[in-house]
Amino acid sequence: MTDLATAEGILRTQWDSLVEWLEDADLDDDAYATASQVDGWTIGELVSHLGRAMDALAVADTVPAGTVPLSLAEYLGTYPGRADEITAVTRELDGEIRADRLAGIRAKGDRALAQVDALAGNEIVQARRGPISLRDMVISRLLELVVHGDDLARSLPYIAGDPLNREAVDLAADELLKIVVARGGWHIEVEDPRLWIRLAAGRRPYDVDDLARALRPTFTAGGVPDLGRLLPLL
Repeated sequence: MTDLATAEGILRTQWDSLVEWLEDADLDDDAYATASQVDGWTIGELVSHLGRAMDALAVADTVPAGTVPLSLAEYLGTYPGRADEITAVTRELDGEIRADRLAGIRAKGDRALAQVDALAGNEIVQARRGPISLRDMVISRLLELVVHGDDLARSLPYIAGDPLNREAVDLAADELLKIVVARGGWHIEVEDPRLWIRLAAGRRPYDVDDLARALRPTFTAGGVPDLGRLLPLL
């Protein structure tokens, strides 16, 4: 299992890379107003949501001793039922930082990463949706950056470069696979991390042929199970 220090380092690097990619893109108001690959969201709203995602880490706090945390799977499982709320809050934030979105999300990212340092030594923290280990909270933010960074890359195919780091993509893919393996006990590994993330996050329609390209059996005698009843995870 990737430890907190390693996960935090990957999160920091991915955050910096994503913001730098957006700065280099130098999007104008027309670009921000364009529809993104996330149904119903503009590119501007998607960028603002990155700040919202990091803000969830910024508001994490300490918990009483003995608090039992949610697992990462349980925490991520709260997302689908909050889709309308997430959209509303994202649009509200987008209205607040529209004049300079990148400055707005940078400030939230700085605050979030400073809070990780402030919470050092606390294994469990209180997040908006319940208690969770600090390590898993960091992983959940990394998943947000990877999934939405990929959304942005697909929404802006004319922008040079890749906003995602390989370490971040690999870790995100592995964490999503662990959730599936824990539920089914299968012996499978990631073959194509980006494709697997898109399938697991519902960014690509479920297809058994795609799944066979995204994952591979650990043992040559095995096979990739049909995960249609489990996906998407996000």
